[in-house]
Formats: sequence, structure tokens, C-alpha cells
Amino acid sequence: MKNYHISKHNSFYTIGLNYKKADAEVRGKFSLEEDAMENLLRQAKDQDIDGLLVTSTCNRTELHGFAQHPFQLIKLLCDNTNGTVEEFQEVAYVYKNNDAISHLFRVGTGLDSQILGDFEIISQLKQSFNRSKRLEIANPFLERLCNSVIQASKRIKNETEISSGATSVAFASVQYIMNNVANVSDKNILLFGTGKIGRNTCENLIKHTKNTHITLINRTKNKAEKIAGKFNLLVKDYGDLQTEIRNTDVLVVATGAQSPTISKELIYTKKPLLILDLSIPKNVSDDVAALDNVTVVHLDDLSQMTDKTLARRKQFIPQAEIIIDETKDDFIKWLETRKFAPVIKALKKKLKTMKEEELDFQSKKLSDYNSIQAEIISDRIIQKITTRFANHLKGDDTDADISLDLIQKVFQLEIESK
Repeated sequence: MKNYHISKHNSFYTIGLNYKKADAEVRGKFSLEEDAMENLLRQAKDQDIDGLLVTSTCNRTELHGFAQHPFQLIKLLCDNTNGTVEEFQEVAYVYKNNDAISHLFRVGTGLDSQILGDFEIISQLKQSFNRSKRLEIANPFLERLCNSVIQASKRIKNETEISSGATSVAFASVQYIMNNVANVSDKNILLFGTGKIGRNTCENLIKHTKNTHITLINRTKNKAEKIAGKFNLLVKDYGDLQTEIRNTDVLVVATGAQSPTISKELIYTKKPLLILDLSIPKNVSDDVAALDNVTVVHLDDLSQMTDKTLARRKQFIPQAEIIIDETKDDFIKWLETRKFAPVIKALKKKLKTMKEEELDFQSKKLSDYNSIQAEIISDRIIQKITTRFANHLKGDDTDADISLDLIQKVFQLEIESK
């Protein structure tokens, strides 16, 4: 990337881990909450990194940015999580330059999602860029790249049916409940945690199960009350959690805490209890599954479910990939223009200097000299000359590097370094 005049560092990297090689426990060690992501970005600025995105979801944690070496980014991640460099290397991937760009396109368009066509990642990508921009560690490359990925995502959603059928982690959990719990509309369902996944699960439960026996509990009660008011559901205090678990048939845990919120000591039930843990890291202790009458299902298990909807979605992957290639090609073309932007800028500056010298000479020589007309005409000529050079450099049959060298030699240009 050194020829594109975007960053002081020569290479753009993606480092990360996802559901393909890292299980929920390992992903939990490398997950980042909002405060940790902001702290990581501030540390990156102090280390002279001038472009970085951080994404952390239930399926993946990734850093996308410019660095001298990918270990800079790996160390930043490990310093701000509970994972070690050794653990990261066991399950990690590192992409560079064009491969890193291609990877972000696949992630942002849902092709790399744990559930194919799950487009929740695109809103998380937007949040990642806004966070970096607010902390002043975004650059024009990252802005253009994110906008291009968002554009590809919109096109895929509108022009293909890869997101047809309500399939997401939230819907997969409801689908599992409907397939495995008899008379589900008559069962007591407890939803613990009302973040984004919790809200989506709640909406899917109401829509697909027709169940009116849904109770919400959240550490911050007023957040649960806002959702409950929308759907006319019951809300209980956090202190009532143990009692409500005893009375429920299905417990959905979507708390998103960094340590388990449901322990073995909280559960005293003599009837069958299904627990769905939709959190990363796991928010249900491992020993809970050993209890009699209790079944624990984690989101990784839900995401591996294959159904007709997902099978149908796979048919649209080639169409989605064509859209990605088209949008990525446009981005690469823009990137190529960055290569010669400093030369065009220097050329324009040189031509303006020549113009000023000539106009100064003519103003002294001519008695009827019109400075206003001279300025207008000469500026238009400069604009036409620089535009002609820019169009030449953009041409498919042009060796831009040779042309750039020639322009610099002919006009003796001084290129400003970044």
C-alpha cells in the first residue's frame, strides 16, 4: 500500500479469529466490550497506527488496520482481552492488503457469517467505523472501504434472495424451541438479557410461537420494561431470577456478560428445563448441563443447524459474489487513483507557479492587460491539462508507474511525502 499515499505504514492487515476454528470458549477470551475497544483504539493511536477498525461479535473478533507488522495488531488484541498470543496463534488468521480487503467484503456481506446471509454484521461494521472516526483513528481508505462494503451488502440484500427467510441466531433459537418443545405456546418462557440478540429473540418468539407466557428479566429493569411495554409482556426484578427459573420451561440467556450469569446454584427444578445460551463468552456455567432434566444448547449448536432456508440461500452465493467483485473493483479503481493523486497535485501546483510568473511578466509588458480575464483563462487551461493527465493515468492501457515517472521528470515536480 506504500504507493497509495494513505498511511505512513506500507501494509493493510486483518487479524482475527472466528467460529470456524475457535469455539465459544476461545472466542469468549478474545471478545471485546465497548470500553475495551475504545481503549484498544487509543493505545493504537499512541503507537502511531493511523487507521484501525475493531469488530467484536458473538462469531468473531477482528482488527483491520495499517501497521508495520501484524504482530502490532495481535499484541493490541491480546493486551485488551483475556486471551494470550499463543492461544490466538492456535486459531487465528492474518490477511494482508488485497486479501484483507476481500475478507472484509465477505464478512460485511454475510457470506462469512456463521448463519449464511445474516446481515446483522453490517450494522456492527458501521458502528466500528463510527467509533474509529470519533476517536480520530480512521482515514480515507477505511471510510471508502466501509462505504463500499455497505454498498455491496445493500445490493446483495436487494438483488438476491440470500437473506430470504428469517434466519439469524435469534430466529434459529426460536426454531429450535419450536422443533423441540411440545405445546410451546402453553409453556413458560423466561428471557434473561434484553440486548440486541435478546430483543430480536423476543420478537421472534412472539411472532412464531404465539406464546403469551413470556417473562423478561434484565439487570437494568427499565430496559426490559421498554420491550415489555411494546409487546405487553411481564417484567420481573433481577432478584427474582432464581424463582422465575424454577417456574419456567424455557430459559433464553442473552446477557452478554464476560463471565457466567447462570450458575448451577440458581437452578432447582423438577420438570424439564431447556436453556439456550446465546452469549459470547458463554453465560451459562458448564456444570449446569449435568443437572437432571436440564438441556443446555449454545448458539454454536444453533448455528450448525441446517434447514431448507439455509440450503436455499446457498444457491445465491454465486450471484452475491458477482456483486462483491463489481463493488470491490470500483474500490480498487479508486485506490489506484490514490497512487497518482500526489503527482497531479504537484503538477497543478507547478503549473500555477508557471502561470503566476507568466502573468506577472505580461502585466508589466502589456498596457491593456486584463488581470481578471487572464486569471480565468489560465486557470481553465490548467484544469484541462491536469484533467487530461489524470484521465490518461486512469486508462486501462496505461502503465501508470512509467507515466508518473515521466511526468515528474518533465515538470521537475517535488512530491510531498505523507
